[in-house]
Amino acid sequence: MADIVDMGELRRRLGRTGVWLSSLAATPAARVREAAAEIEELGYATLWVGETPAGREAFTHAALLLSATGRLRVATGIANIYGRDPVAAANGAATLAEAWDQRFVLGLGVSHKPLVTSRGHDYSAPLEYMRDYLGAMDQATFGAPLAETPPRVLAALRRRMLELAARRAQGAHTYFVPPEHTAKARDLIGSAPVLAPEQAVVLETDAGRAREIAREYAALYLSLPNYTKNLRELGFSDDDFADGGSDRLIDAIVVWGEPETIAERIRAHHDAGADHVCVQPLADSVDTQLEHLRLLAPALLTA
Repeated sequence: MADIVDMGELRRRLGRTGVWLSSLAATPAARVREAAAEIEELGYATLWVGETPAGREAFTHAALLLSATGRLRVATGIANIYGRDPVAAANGAATLAEAWDQRFVLGLGVSHKPLVTSRGHDYSAPLEYMRDYLGAMDQATFGAPLAETPPRVLAALRRRMLELAARRAQGAHTYFVPPEHTAKARDLIGSAPVLAPEQAVVLETDAGRAREIAREYAALYLSLPNYTKNLRELGFSDDDFADGGSDRLIDAIVVWGEPETIAERIRAHHDAGADHVCVQPLADSVDTQLEHLRLLAPALLTA
């Protein structure tokens, strides 16, 4: 599959900077359409959306976003592989790519043990499950005409999943990571695969308020072993995870300040090897997130 996708064209389509919004999963559909159109109008090339058991199903959500836009590329960040069988994933991705002029990118991931076991699945060997899942996807048959194979990226943090992303997909989507992880991931996957980290941002110059917002965001992720194990490999410890996260950890994961300060962090990811950085503005509503994206666009889209 990796040889079928034009990697240079994929990088061009993704753009250097995109948007990551989890809030759309719980937003009324009419507002989701409006938000996607606004993001496209601002000039962001790609919109990433997540999938949780309590939110919108990833493929129908992507169709909603694609139908509301004309140029915007839509990526799942991520579609949970325990949520559908591999043939459904392969043919669903092909359906979206064919219907919307190759604007869909399939981001796949193993999610997290609590979210998977709550659905009745076994999470004892997620890497092996992903490997087998990709193999089954590659055997799927899609009958409708398809100009090109839809690109896929894997949610990956640590060595073995990053290596699998390099071998069996078009690259990796990393989340809750500093630029130091981006450099490490690039070294692991090599120069050819796409590397697309998420970067949480807070448009706030007061340190206390900015870190309060960041800690609210970080609380869930600091409770999940997939993230804390990765952070330990970057030199963080139990002391950094305590009490909502140390200032050192919070500032490494979430950038806050003026637009130019935030743009500097985006450039740091690019300098470390990222092809595309998806920016997640942390705010209390979709409307505020969109306002922040408007304020950030002049700095970010030239970062």
